[in-house]
Amino acid sequence: MFKFMILAALLAFAAAAESDVNAEITELTSDVRPDGFNYAVGTSNGIHEVAAGDASGNVQGSYEYTSPEGEHVVVTYTADDSGYHPVSDHLPQPHPIPPHILKAIEYIHAHPPKE
Repeated sequence: MFKFMILAALLAFAAAAESDVNAEITELTSDVRPDGFNYAVGTSNGIHEVAAGDASGNVQGSYEYTSPEGEHVVVTYTADDSGYHPVSDHLPQPHPIPPHILKAIEYIHAHPPKE
C-alpha cells in the first residue's frame, strides 16, 4: 500500500516538475508511530500532499498540483486490503449505460430463466 502512495506522490511531483524546476519545499511534517503515520509536504509551486496510515497498512490521503494546462488537480485516495482507490474529477469515468440496455437488464431480472 505504501508503494502506491509513494508512486502517486512521485507522479504528482513529476507532473508539476516541468513547470517549476526551482520549487522549494515550504511545508514538511512527518510523524511515524508504532500505530501509524501522518505526513504532509508542500512546495512553492503549489504541490501539496497529505497522508495518514494505520498499523494495518491502510492509508488515506490526497495530493494536488497545477497541471501544465493551468488546471488545479486534486486527487484523494484510500489504499487498503482491496487496493488503491483514487477519486478525482480529472480521472477517466465510465460511459453511462444506455437506457435500452438498462431496460433489458431489468427485464432479465424480472424474468429469470427456468431451471
